[in-house]
Amino acid sequence: MKSKQRVADHGEVFTPEWLVEAMLDLVKAETERIDSRFLEPACGSGNFLVKILQRKLAAVELKFGRSDFEKKQYALLALMCTYGIELLEDNIAECRMNMLEILADYLKLEESDEYYRAAAYVLSLNIVHGDALKMCTSDGKAIIFAEWGYLGKGKFQRRDFNLNTLTLSSSFSAEGSLFAHLGKQEIFMPTKTYPTMTIGELAASLGDRPKEVA
Repeated sequence: MKSKQRVADHGEVFTPEWLVEAMLDLVKAETERIDSRFLEPACGSGNFLVKILQRKLAAVELKFGRSDFEKKQYALLALMCTYGIELLEDNIAECRMNMLEILADYLKLEESDEYYRAAAYVLSLNIVHGDALKMCTSDGKAIIFAEWGYLGKGKFQRRDFNLNTLTLSSSFSAEGSLFAHLGKQEIFMPTKTYPTMTIGELAASLGDRPKEVA
């Protein structure tokens, strides 16, 4: 814990590393799949997300380690598929930086590199300062998550989804539901779809937002 007061005010406790690893081993196959998506609704400084990213990057190395180009693309995709929500602002900054450092160490990136800035931009969207129970950001707006996809040849696709809508998907697909026969794509539509983006364009999108990962 960081302080007893934070525990009292926010119920803030941190899961020890050994327990994180044991819990992730329960879904080991998913943690080692590069494009599997994980959301930690109370991510703190990233205890779970860091370990998930490390497992995904190990999978990237195993599959694409011989190609520097593909390794970089899929390492970024691994980062793109990890999401978090956190109530406390200092934890958000720490979580983003912890994850960014993991990726930067793996790819041997400098802060001036496009991949570093692209990753920082992704984290500014994927790690949200907000309340998972209320499904809103710290300024009261609905939480929107970016779904990222890698299209090949260095191009990425972004589609935005409302978290509240995504949490309803299980009820629509449940056996016996009136909507069970429908594909999720027929019910849940993105709030916005963006043109494909390159690493350079993702890096440029960071713009004036360096404080979000500092």
